[in-house]
Amino acid sequence: MKTKLLKIQKKLSDRFGPRNWWPAETDLEVCIGAILTQNTSWKNVEKAISALRIENLLSIDALTAIEEHKLASLIKPAGYYNLKTKRLKSLIHYLSTVNSGDWRQFLRKSPLEKARDSLLSVYGVGPETADSILLYAANRRSFVIDKYTIRFGARFGLFRDDIGYERARAFFMEHLPKSWKLYNEYHALIVALGATHCKAKPDCVPCPLLDDCPTGRNNLSMNSVRSSKKKKGVRL
Repeated sequence: MKTKLLKIQKKLSDRFGPRNWWPAETDLEVCIGAILTQNTSWKNVEKAISALRIENLLSIDALTAIEEHKLASLIKPAGYYNLKTKRLKSLIHYLSTVNSGDWRQFLRKSPLEKARDSLLSVYGVGPETADSILLYAANRRSFVIDKYTIRFGARFGLFRDDIGYERARAFFMEHLPKSWKLYNEYHALIVALGATHCKAKPDCVPCPLLDDCPTGRNNLSMNSVRSSKKKKGVRL
């Protein structure tokens, strides 16, 4: 399985190139983005973070001091802004208090699952958000699972589409080399695949994984049959 997964990574890398993800200037911005990106596109998150940057609010102290209604108005492009304001405030309070405010040291040096459980105790932080912070802000070996990962894994035959978050995370962490850089790049490549080819309605023909993907080959075969029937005038 390790060889198979690394082969997938090589093909995706050849197609999409280095992803250099997460696009943020600081570790704190990664944490902020991990909250804001919930249920929205990264393009919308960039608008919200840009608004915070213009107001010089990309710091623990500034985000602690700002009133919720003002913060909500600034992050409005990210959607669900009232809910995300409360979640962001909760995360900022956590970062300012955990380990006497030295949150980077805590997240980077604590046992992985201890750091993860600590993040999961924060209001508004679920497994995907926690793993995103650990992987991209703290450089920890914690694989991120999202809708793209589940969709790709199920279609490629790696696991069932009802596998659940924790089992999918364990699958990649058990079968990939223990490297946060690899986890980082691998997840980013899956996101690129999901955004371009492995969408809800898949675009299989140009996909770099088509030759090895059972779903892609099946879709191609079905499309070929439909095309043949249409040419023969058979009603579908």
